[in-house]
Amino acid sequence: MGISLRHEEKVAVLDLGDTDNRFSPDFLDEINGLLDEVVGAGAQGLVTTGGGKFYSNGLDLDWLMAHGDQTQWYVGRVQAMLARFLTLPVPTAAAIVGHAFGAGAMLAVAHDFRVMRADRGFFCFPEVDIRIPFTPGMAALIQAKLSPQAAVASMTTGRRFGGDDAARLGIVDAVAGEDAVTAAAVDLLRPLDGKDPGTLGAIKQTMFGPAAQALTASS
Repeated sequence: MGISLRHEEKVAVLDLGDTDNRFSPDFLDEINGLLDEVVGAGAQGLVTTGGGKFYSNGLDLDWLMAHGDQTQWYVGRVQAMLARFLTLPVPTAAAIVGHAFGAGAMLAVAHDFRVMRADRGFFCFPEVDIRIPFTPGMAALIQAKLSPQAAVASMTTGRRFGGDDAARLGIVDAVAGEDAVTAAAVDLLRPLDGKDPGTLGAIKQTMFGPAAQALTASS
């Protein structure tokens, strides 16, 4: 199953798919089109989730290996997507139903809220162990959303956090059982119904402007 969009009353639920949901250029095109649809339809919230054992594994390394001459363009597109989620003018929640690694974990961080499965799946920034330093934009995103303690613990160690560990550090806002993660994320957004998109978007642009600018500086 590929990317799909459904609605639970006024909350849009964007399913990233049932593979490891890496960010291929086609994936990025489809996500951006669906975000246009969500905003244009006046959804009062957006939840992203996955249909398999992954939320997202992030960068499409196979595509990068085959298109090394387009690395800067590709990373710029990924960072533009992260910036868009960060400043989207609707409340957002990531339902981390399985593994979230690297840029996939950054996508979760770009949301307003995060709910993670309690009993299975890891949240991890493996960059320090795979010898890929964070770009300034990616570091700015993570540091804008996580406490200094959580940023150091996640960015400099390569540690894999289960749901309870991630909740203790404030990386995620809540944990839920295997089949309840997406529903819990939707429930988290229901009380935020009715927020004015223009006002909310302006608030997010002010809150996260430096991180968004860092993410889009070279894209």
